[in-house]
Amino acid sequence: MINSLMKHVGNTPFDASLESVKLEGVARAHWNLPPAKLILQTLLRGEGVLTDSGALAVSTGTFTGRSPKDRFLVEDALTRDRVDWGAINQPLEPAHFTRLHQDMVNHLKGKSVFVRDAAVGADSATQIKTRVISEKAWANLFVSNMFIRLDEQDVLVPSPEWTVICAPSFQANPERHGCRQANVTAVNFTEKLILIAGSAYTGEIKKGMFSVMNFVLPTQHNVFPMHCSCNVNEAGETAVFFGLSGTGKTTLSSDENRTLIGDDEHGWGADGVFNMEGGCYAKTIDLDAEREPQIYQAIRFGAMLENIGFEQDGVTPNYADASVTQNTRVSYPITHIPGASLQGTAAHPKDIFFLTCDAFGVLPPISRLDTGQAMYHFLSGYTAKVAGTEVGVTEPQATFSACFGAPFMPLPPTEYAEMLGDKMEAHGVRIWLVNTGWTGGGYGVGNRMKLSHTRAMIRAAMNGDFDQVEMYKDPVFGLMSPTTCAGVPSEVLIPAHVWQDQQGYNEAVAKLADLFTENFKQFEHAANAAMLEAAPATA
Repeated sequence: MINSLMKHVGNTPFDASLESVKLEGVARAHWNLPPAKLILQTLLRGEGVLTDSGALAVSTGTFTGRSPKDRFLVEDALTRDRVDWGAINQPLEPAHFTRLHQDMVNHLKGKSVFVRDAAVGADSATQIKTRVISEKAWANLFVSNMFIRLDEQDVLVPSPEWTVICAPSFQANPERHGCRQANVTAVNFTEKLILIAGSAYTGEIKKGMFSVMNFVLPTQHNVFPMHCSCNVNEAGETAVFFGLSGTGKTTLSSDENRTLIGDDEHGWGADGVFNMEGGCYAKTIDLDAEREPQIYQAIRFGAMLENIGFEQDGVTPNYADASVTQNTRVSYPITHIPGASLQGTAAHPKDIFFLTCDAFGVLPPISRLDTGQAMYHFLSGYTAKVAGTEVGVTEPQATFSACFGAPFMPLPPTEYAEMLGDKMEAHGVRIWLVNTGWTGGGYGVGNRMKLSHTRAMIRAAMNGDFDQVEMYKDPVFGLMSPTTCAGVPSEVLIPAHVWQDQQGYNEAVAKLADLFTENFKQFEHAANAAMLEAAPATA
């Protein structure tokens, strides 16, 4: 057992103690190993393989995705009256958190751990220095890829602001720890500590700290946190892309003609937009070098693939293989994207895009939103699951996630929506709703929107091409859509014009409008007049 570890970075000694989180009983702590050594440690432990491109591939075990039902926030004086408690933000008693912490510490005694000092947030005024302690070397590589990497003089700080302990081999006890099952993520805003047990899925680390930022930034800094990607053009004009999984958020922001700021998590403050991360975490299912060249080429030494399948040689990834999960992933530092911003900051957005994959095939491929509509659709956070993905699913299923990231938003969703509306008005931002889903019919009848068409419409929007064209107003959703766009057939721009079955189209529109209305009932008590006026017209 050790009470503290001495570590030298350059010529400067540091007292790298784990006593602040009661982890002084570990057998050995590997501090801030470079990626190459973390990869070597993983290979020596038989926990991963190098692919033909040099990337590390690992399996996260039982959990291949986040487990939102097993995420808890400690309810205490700091959070009791601020958090939007419910099925998403589940309360945990402080005593349960204390026992979970103590039991995880006891479990890690005599074991080796990997420790990384990093930061979350590129804005120096709001940045959170974070220490992540993990059982797995490859989990520490993930943190090195995804969090902001610190200079030598900044690592091994005696007391980081936040700490994350990730112990997937520890099994929680629901009766003793107040959780639902053996895996749990528990966030304590007072102690500034996150505990992750029973799951090795690295996304829990990333989203745990994102939840922290989504609480801290609005309440302490009046900064609007966003689950979005972001890029800029040569003139410094900023575009932001919101969207749930599968809508194209990472794909559409990875544009060789624009500078990538970040692909998933940002803050919008007084000086503009900043990236919360130092890397990208992209889905790889059906990844294609021609369609998504930047992501494909980023998968090289230093990148880490999760739960992918292989060709027969055992080292060549088969990105079409979903035998383990549809949620195959790769993490890589943002430096793997040519020309990506190393500062992670940008000006106030000129354009914001809400991406939705509408499997009903009735939302326009692009439409411009006024402030009320922007807040309404931001609160709705709509996309759709397609038929055939589960037994018994015979038609598209609408999915709504407030703020395009409900599982990570501790505050009431209307507070975030009002911040968006205020920012939109203050900076004259154009907001667009983009349907990357189906056209000419719903899933199974129509066709998926062509990526080339979506890119053409987004470019036209950013270039201001739609500012002077004739707009069509959808009679149910009230959305204003351009009637012409270079490189896109005109009939594609108006959904009703490409459906052959007009009765089927009207029924699909009515069904989706009813789903929007039903979902929004949960916000009506706190919604302002502009939000309420943006609701679709239903019979």
